[in-house]
Amino acid sequence: MTRIRAQKSPAAGRPRRTLGATTPADFERLRQLRRMQAFALGLLLFMALVFVVSFALQDRFPWLAYVRAASEGGMVGALADWFAVTAIFRYPLGIKIPHTSLISNKKDEIGEGLGSFIEENFLADEVVHEKLSTISGARMAGEWLVDRHHSERLGEMIASAGLGALTVLNDSDVQELLEALVRRHVIEPDWSPLLGGAIDSFVAGSHQEALIDMAAARLEDWLIHHPDAFDSMVSSRLPSWLPSVAQRFVDGRLHAETVRFAQSVRADQQHPFRLAVAGFLADLAEDLREKPELQAQLEAFKHEVFDSPRIRSLADSTWATARAALVEMLEDPASELRTRMVLALQDFGHRLQGEPTLQFKIDVWVMQVTEHLVRSYRHDIASVVSETVQRWDAQEAAEKIELQVGKDLQFIRINGTVVGALAGLGIFTFASLVIAPLTS
Repeated sequence: MTRIRAQKSPAAGRPRRTLGATTPADFERLRQLRRMQAFALGLLLFMALVFVVSFALQDRFPWLAYVRAASEGGMVGALADWFAVTAIFRYPLGIKIPHTSLISNKKDEIGEGLGSFIEENFLADEVVHEKLSTISGARMAGEWLVDRHHSERLGEMIASAGLGALTVLNDSDVQELLEALVRRHVIEPDWSPLLGGAIDSFVAGSHQEALIDMAAARLEDWLIHHPDAFDSMVSSRLPSWLPSVAQRFVDGRLHAETVRFAQSVRADQQHPFRLAVAGFLADLAEDLREKPELQAQLEAFKHEVFDSPRIRSLADSTWATARAALVEMLEDPASELRTRMVLALQDFGHRLQGEPTLQFKIDVWVMQVTEHLVRSYRHDIASVVSETVQRWDAQEAAEKIELQVGKDLQFIRINGTVVGALAGLGIFTFASLVIAPLTS
């Protein structure tokens, strides 16, 4: 808490309490409070002056007795209410009268009572539910997001949060985390059943046909455009003593047959080669599920690949490249990522505006989450108030509260003066006109 500061009164030349005022608004409240205090005090002094004059002249002017009674009652009311208002915040005239300086002496109890009041009346289940049920936060969020300026601001906040996370995170820690996740969820599980099932699904959907078509087309195209390369490859496998005429015949014959083979595979969906590939894949899937030796070979190959230093280096460089690209895109407001982020936020805003079902789902979800949080932490929320008040300095707490409500409390003094004057006049009039004749 800000300590109490004092300012010098120009008139008195001595420190005057500022009641903890620190902001321009606080000093304005202080000025209004001092003005109302001066008015209430002036009214009391006026009543005292009237009393003195009327008391001194009432024998000469009997009607002044009524004025004296009114002023006397006004003084009593003003003094009583001054005592009552002052006793709330401090000891009247510095005298430690019991049950005065209530806020300073009862600060902790006031804090606990205020916390309990908030918990029971503002954070009650029915109050929170009723308030949330009247608010369509999803619709208002949609209206807010549709505005491009708002979407850009939110996108900037998201980008800043992302940059902050990328800056704070240590690359080695991220890499270790990714490696641990990959090892736990990718490397450690047995691949054989998964791969066998995947191959079965691949064959059941005839997805291998597209690969065979592509391979046959590429083979045919290569053979047509590179006959010399094919002939050279075949000739290198023939006996050296075979005549060149025979070699060219064999080369040409094998080249033509290979081209026709590729063409027939492409044209015939029931070609034996296609059936052989499907059968091979089906057998491979079954072996992966049932043959331990093949499963062991696959597991050994998997660990050999993933434990390779080259693979680790590739993973490290991939993360470094991805991180650098993310940082660059998040920093540039005109980047593709930032632009798409803003468009996505606007699109989501349009959906929130135009889809009542989506609005309802989000509002219900927010309501349930909020009610759960309030229900779970309402006591902790309320205790913030009581604990904050308990940490305040007793005198400072009283002065802070007086600064906020003291102006209005001065009306009690003013009203007390007026009501006291009317009461005094009424009592004296009743006594003079009713009681005095009966006793005379």
